[in-house]
Amino acid sequence: MRNLFDNHSHSNFSFDGMKTSIQASTESAAARGLGGICFTDHCDFFIPSAKINEKKELDEVFDIKAQQSEIDRIQEMYPEVHILKGIEVGMEKSVRDKIRCHLSGHCFDQILASIHYLDDTDPWFGSYYKGKEWKEAYGHYLETLYEEMTWLEDFDIMGHFDYVVRYAPYPEKCMFYKDFGDIFDEMFRYLINEGKALEINTKSYQNYYGRTPELDIDLLRRYLDMGGEIISLGSDSHEPSRVGDRFEGYAELLKSLGFRWTAHYEKRKLVQLPL
Repeated sequence: MRNLFDNHSHSNFSFDGMKTSIQASTESAAARGLGGICFTDHCDFFIPSAKINEKKELDEVFDIKAQQSEIDRIQEMYPEVHILKGIEVGMEKSVRDKIRCHLSGHCFDQILASIHYLDDTDPWFGSYYKGKEWKEAYGHYLETLYEEMTWLEDFDIMGHFDYVVRYAPYPEKCMFYKDFGDIFDEMFRYLINEGKALEINTKSYQNYYGRTPELDIDLLRRYLDMGGEIISLGSDSHEPSRVGDRFEGYAELLKSLGFRWTAHYEKRKLVQLPL
Protein backbone atom coordinates (compact mmCIF):
# COMPACT_ATOMS: atom_id res chain seq x y z
CA MET A 1 0.00 0.00 0.00
CA ARG A 2 2.98 2.32 -0.39
CA ASN A 3 1.15 4.21 -3.14
CA LEU A 4 -1.84 4.91 -0.90
CA PHE A 5 -2.01 8.04 1.25
CA ASP A 6 -4.57 8.72 3.95
CA ASN A 7 -5.44 12.31 3.08
CA HIS A 8 -8.02 12.95 5.78
CA SER A 9 -6.88 12.15 9.29
CA HIS A 10 -7.37 14.04 12.55
CA SER A 11 -5.25 14.36 15.65
CA ASN A 12 -5.57 15.80 19.13
CA PHE A 13 -5.12 19.24 17.60
CA SER A 14 -8.73 18.93 16.40
CA PHE A 15 -11.48 19.74 18.90
CA ASP A 16 -12.80 16.17 18.51
CA GLY A 17 -9.48 14.32 18.20
CA MET A 18 -8.61 13.75 21.83
CA LYS A 19 -8.25 9.98 21.34
CA THR A 20 -5.17 10.20 19.16
CA SER A 21 -1.90 11.94 18.47
CA ILE A 22 0.13 12.62 15.37
CA GLN A 23 2.68 10.06 16.50
CA ALA A 24 0.11 7.34 17.19
CA SER A 25 -1.62 7.79 13.83
CA THR A 26 1.71 7.91 12.02
CA GLU A 27 2.68 4.64 13.70
CA SER A 28 -0.60 3.16 12.49
CA ALA A 29 0.05 4.39 8.93
CA ALA A 30 3.51 2.80 9.02
CA ALA A 31 2.11 -0.49 10.34
CA ARG A 32 -0.46 -0.60 7.54
CA GLY A 33 2.20 0.08 4.91
CA LEU A 34 0.78 3.42 3.78
CA GLY A 35 3.04 5.75 1.87
CA GLY A 36 1.78 8.82 3.66
CA ILE A 37 -0.74 10.46 5.94
CA CYS A 38 -2.10 14.00 5.96
CA PHE A 39 -3.37 15.63 9.14
CA THR A 40 -6.34 17.75 8.11
CA ASP A 41 -7.42 18.97 11.52
CA HIS A 42 -10.70 20.80 11.87
CA CYS A 43 -11.09 24.52 11.26
CA ASP A 44 -14.69 25.72 11.66
CA PHE A 45 -15.31 29.38 12.37
CA PHE A 46 -19.08 28.94 12.33
CA ILE A 47 -20.66 26.89 15.13
CA PRO A 48 -24.44 26.29 15.35
CA SER A 49 -26.11 28.20 18.15
CA ALA A 50 -27.24 25.01 19.93
CA LYS A 51 -23.66 23.78 20.02
CA ILE A 52 -22.40 27.14 21.27
CA ASN A 53 -24.89 26.97 24.13
CA GLU A 54 -23.64 23.50 24.99
CA LYS A 55 -19.88 24.07 24.59
CA LYS A 56 -19.62 27.81 25.31
CA GLU A 57 -17.20 28.09 22.38
CA LEU A 58 -17.56 30.27 19.30
CA ASP A 59 -15.30 28.35 16.92
CA GLU A 60 -13.37 25.11 16.43
CA VAL A 61 -9.99 26.23 15.15
CA PHE A 62 -6.70 24.45 15.85
CA ASP A 63 -3.21 25.83 16.46
CA ILE A 64 -1.64 25.51 13.01
CA LYS A 65 1.90 26.39 14.06
CA ALA A 66 1.88 23.89 16.91
CA GLN A 67 0.43 21.15 14.71
CA GLN A 68 2.98 21.70 11.96
CA SER A 69 5.84 21.81 14.43
CA GLU A 70 4.71 18.46 15.83
CA ILE A 71 4.49 17.02 12.31
CA ASP A 72 8.09 18.10 11.67
CA ARG A 73 9.17 16.39 14.90
CA ILE A 74 7.37 13.14 14.13
CA GLN A 75 8.53 13.12 10.52
CA GLU A 76 12.13 12.77 11.70
CA MET A 77 11.11 9.71 13.72
CA TYR A 78 9.25 7.98 10.85
CA PRO A 79 11.04 8.74 7.57
CA GLU A 80 9.30 5.80 5.87
CA VAL A 81 5.92 7.60 6.04
CA HIS A 82 5.46 10.92 4.30
CA ILE A 83 3.56 13.15 6.76
CA LEU A 84 1.66 15.98 5.08
CA LYS A 85 0.46 19.23 6.62
CA GLY A 86 -3.20 19.84 6.03
CA ILE A 87 -6.36 21.51 7.21
CA GLU A 88 -10.06 20.69 6.89
CA VAL A 89 -11.93 23.92 6.36
CA GLY A 90 -15.57 23.90 7.34
CA MET A 91 -17.20 26.24 4.85
CA GLU A 92 -20.10 28.53 5.77
CA LYS A 93 -21.28 31.71 4.05
CA SER A 94 -21.35 33.92 7.15
CA VAL A 95 -17.63 33.39 7.90
CA ARG A 96 -16.18 33.56 4.40
CA ASP A 97 -13.89 36.50 5.21
CA LYS A 98 -12.47 34.71 8.27
CA ILE A 99 -11.76 31.60 6.22
CA ARG A 100 -10.03 33.50 3.44
CA CYS A 101 -7.86 35.46 5.90
CA HIS A 102 -6.95 32.36 7.89
CA LEU A 103 -5.83 30.35 4.88
CA SER A 104 -3.78 33.20 3.45
CA GLY A 105 -1.66 33.40 6.60
CA HIS A 106 -0.35 29.82 6.52
CA CYS A 107 1.21 27.25 4.22
CA PHE A 108 -0.18 23.73 3.76
CA ASP A 109 0.37 20.67 1.65
CA GLN A 110 -3.35 20.10 1.25
CA ILE A 111 -6.53 22.03 1.94
CA LEU A 112 -9.65 19.91 2.29
CA ALA A 113 -12.96 21.76 1.95
CA SER A 114 -16.11 20.40 3.51
CA ILE A 115 -19.47 21.23 5.06
CA HIS A 116 -20.22 20.21 8.64
CA TYR A 117 -22.79 22.79 9.68
CA LEU A 118 -25.60 24.38 7.70
CA ASP A 119 -28.89 26.11 8.45
CA ASP A 120 -27.51 26.86 11.93
CA THR A 121 -27.42 23.19 12.82
CA ASP A 122 -25.27 20.09 12.66
CA PRO A 123 -26.70 17.00 10.92
CA TRP A 124 -25.18 15.00 13.77
CA PHE A 125 -27.78 16.55 16.12
CA GLY A 126 -30.63 15.38 13.86
CA SER A 127 -32.48 18.70 13.82
CA TYR A 128 -31.30 19.44 10.27
CA TYR A 129 -33.61 16.72 8.92
CA LYS A 130 -36.77 17.82 10.72
CA GLY A 131 -39.46 18.92 8.29
CA LYS A 132 -37.45 17.77 5.27
CA GLU A 133 -38.00 14.81 2.99
CA TRP A 134 -34.84 12.84 2.24
CA LYS A 135 -34.34 14.28 -1.22
CA GLU A 136 -34.65 17.85 0.01
CA ALA A 137 -32.22 17.24 2.89
CA TYR A 138 -29.58 15.56 0.71
CA GLY A 139 -30.04 17.93 -2.21
CA HIS A 140 -29.77 21.05 -0.07
CA TYR A 141 -26.54 19.75 1.43
CA LEU A 142 -25.05 19.14 -2.03
CA GLU A 143 -26.14 22.55 -3.31
CA THR A 144 -24.61 24.25 -0.26
CA LEU A 145 -21.38 22.32 -0.70
CA TYR A 146 -21.19 23.30 -4.36
CA GLU A 147 -21.96 26.97 -3.66
CA GLU A 148 -19.33 27.26 -0.95
CA MET A 149 -16.54 25.35 -2.70
CA THR A 150 -16.91 27.39 -5.89
CA TRP A 151 -16.73 30.52 -3.77
CA LEU A 152 -13.68 29.35 -1.83
CA GLU A 153 -11.67 28.13 -4.84
CA ASP A 154 -8.55 27.88 -2.66
CA PHE A 155 -8.71 24.18 -1.80
CA ASP A 156 -7.44 20.86 -3.15
CA ILE A 157 -9.89 18.13 -2.07
CA MET A 158 -13.68 18.20 -1.82
CA GLY A 159 -14.33 16.35 1.42
CA HIS A 160 -17.09 13.86 2.30
CA PHE A 161 -19.76 14.96 -0.19
CA ASP A 162 -22.10 12.43 1.45
CA TYR A 163 -21.54 13.44 5.08
CA VAL A 164 -25.24 14.26 5.34
CA VAL A 165 -26.31 10.62 4.88
CA ARG A 166 -24.41 9.40 7.94
CA TYR A 167 -26.89 10.65 10.50
CA ALA A 168 -30.06 10.79 8.42
CA PRO A 169 -33.24 9.16 9.77
CA TYR A 170 -34.53 8.06 6.34
CA PRO A 171 -34.71 4.58 4.83
CA GLU A 172 -32.79 6.09 1.89
CA LYS A 173 -29.34 5.54 3.34
CA CYS A 174 -27.28 6.27 0.21
CA MET A 175 -26.71 9.25 -2.05
CA PHE A 176 -27.20 8.03 -5.62
CA TYR A 177 -26.13 9.79 -8.79
CA LYS A 178 -29.51 9.02 -10.38
CA ASP A 179 -31.26 11.18 -7.79
CA PHE A 180 -28.90 14.18 -7.92
CA GLY A 181 -27.30 13.96 -11.35
CA ASP A 182 -27.56 17.66 -12.20
CA ILE A 183 -25.74 18.93 -9.11
CA PHE A 184 -23.18 16.13 -9.22
CA ASP A 185 -22.41 17.00 -12.84
CA GLU A 186 -21.81 20.62 -11.83
CA MET A 187 -19.54 19.53 -8.98
CA PHE A 188 -17.59 17.11 -11.15
CA ARG A 189 -17.18 19.64 -13.94
CA TYR A 190 -15.77 22.17 -11.51
CA LEU A 191 -13.38 19.70 -9.85
CA ILE A 192 -12.13 18.44 -13.22
CA ASN A 193 -11.62 21.88 -14.70
CA GLU A 194 -9.81 23.16 -11.61
CA GLY A 195 -7.60 20.09 -11.00
CA LYS A 196 -9.15 19.30 -7.62
CA ALA A 197 -9.82 15.91 -6.07
CA LEU A 198 -13.02 14.05 -5.30
CA GLU A 199 -12.70 12.31 -1.95
CA ILE A 200 -13.80 8.79 -1.09
CA ASN A 201 -14.29 9.12 2.64
CA THR A 202 -14.36 5.63 4.09
CA LYS A 203 -15.85 6.78 7.38
CA SER A 204 -19.13 7.41 5.59
CA TYR A 205 -19.55 3.73 4.80
CA GLN A 206 -19.81 2.24 8.25
CA ASN A 207 -22.71 1.48 10.55
CA TYR A 208 -24.67 4.46 11.86
CA TYR A 209 -27.59 3.57 14.12
CA GLY A 210 -28.21 0.33 12.23
CA ARG A 211 -27.83 1.92 8.78
CA THR A 212 -24.74 1.47 6.61
CA PRO A 213 -24.45 3.96 3.74
CA GLU A 214 -22.80 2.77 0.55
CA LEU A 215 -20.75 4.49 -2.13
CA ASP A 216 -22.66 4.68 -5.41
CA ILE A 217 -20.65 3.03 -8.19
CA ASP A 218 -22.60 4.92 -10.87
CA LEU A 219 -21.43 8.17 -9.31
CA LEU A 220 -17.81 7.12 -9.74
CA ARG A 221 -18.48 5.92 -13.29
CA ARG A 222 -20.00 9.28 -14.19
CA TYR A 223 -17.03 11.17 -12.73
CA LEU A 224 -14.69 9.02 -14.81
CA ASP A 225 -16.81 9.38 -17.96
CA MET A 226 -16.65 13.17 -17.59
CA GLY A 227 -12.85 12.98 -17.48
CA GLY A 228 -12.37 12.90 -13.72
CA GLU A 229 -9.20 11.11 -12.69
CA ILE A 230 -8.24 12.82 -9.46
CA ILE A 231 -9.44 10.65 -6.56
CA SER A 232 -8.36 11.03 -2.95
CA LEU A 233 -8.78 8.42 -0.22
CA GLY A 234 -9.48 9.60 3.31
CA SER A 235 -10.35 7.67 6.46
CA ASP A 236 -11.59 10.70 8.43
CA SER A 237 -9.94 8.96 11.36
CA HIS A 238 -10.10 10.33 14.87
CA GLU A 239 -8.24 7.40 16.38
CA PRO A 240 -5.19 5.42 15.17
CA SER A 241 -7.10 2.19 14.54
CA ARG A 242 -9.03 3.79 11.69
CA VAL A 243 -6.07 5.19 9.72
CA GLY A 244 -6.22 3.79 6.19
CA ASP A 245 -9.49 2.01 6.96
CA ARG A 246 -10.49 -0.35 4.08
CA PHE A 247 -8.23 1.45 1.61
CA GLU A 248 -7.17 -1.73 -0.16
CA GLY A 249 -10.76 -2.61 -1.00
CA TYR A 250 -11.62 0.84 -2.31
CA ALA A 251 -8.37 0.97 -4.30
CA GLU A 252 -9.31 -2.30 -5.95
CA LEU A 253 -12.79 -0.95 -6.67
CA LEU A 254 -11.36 2.14 -8.34
CA LYS A 255 -8.99 0.03 -10.41
CA SER A 256 -11.83 -2.24 -11.54
CA LEU A 257 -13.80 0.80 -12.74
CA GLY A 258 -10.90 2.07 -14.84
CA PHE A 259 -9.26 4.60 -12.56
CA ARG A 260 -5.47 4.57 -12.82
CA TRP A 261 -4.33 6.80 -9.97
CA THR A 262 -4.92 7.97 -6.45
CA ALA A 263 -4.09 11.57 -5.65
CA HIS A 264 -2.63 13.71 -2.92
CA TYR A 265 -1.03 17.16 -2.87
CA GLU A 266 2.38 18.25 -1.69
CA LYS A 267 2.87 21.97 -1.14
CA ARG A 268 -0.42 22.36 -3.01
CA LYS A 269 0.88 20.55 -6.09
CA LEU A 270 -0.96 17.48 -7.41
CA VAL A 271 0.78 14.12 -7.04
CA GLN A 272 -0.78 11.02 -8.61
CA LEU A 273 0.40 7.52 -7.81
CA PRO A 274 -0.59 4.42 -9.80
CA LEU A 275 -3.15 2.05 -8.35
